Amino acid sequence: MTESRVGVDELLERVRDGLDRVTAQEAFAAAEAGDALLVDIRYAALRDRDGLIPGALVVERNELEWRLDPQGSHRVPEAVSHDLKVVVVCNEGYASSLAAASLHQLGLHRATDLIGGFQAWSAAGLPVTAPLTPAPPHDTAP
Repeated sequence: MTESRVGVDELLERVRDGLDRVTAQEAFAAAEAGDALLVDIRYAALRDRDGLIPGALVVERNELEWRLDPQGSHRVPEAVSHDLKVVVVCNEGYASSLAAASLHQLGLHRATDLIGGFQAWSAAGLPVTAPLTPAPPHDTAP
């Protein structure tokens, strides 16, 4: 038997071919219209450092499948249907692609991710709550 090996870059490319990835503006518009659920999978330190997307559901990556499976006993109230459009948000848009592909395997066929992740959202000037930990001051010494 021949074992097929693939690197993470190729895996991301393959996974992304099966996703209808969205820009920050598209994700914002879909969430505002009630057409998509934004799911932030960043770990706590990043959320504390950079803030949150208002209205986004925070689900740690290691709990994602259990919380969003509409048939699961540990699902969140928002996980109502396999037709739910979920936009997964990570920090820069890499882990979210793999997470969205995993949701596809659960039958959430409209799951996708945010191109560029939270950093793209923030750079686009879209709403973000204030971070819990302020950024360190810039060194002004000569």
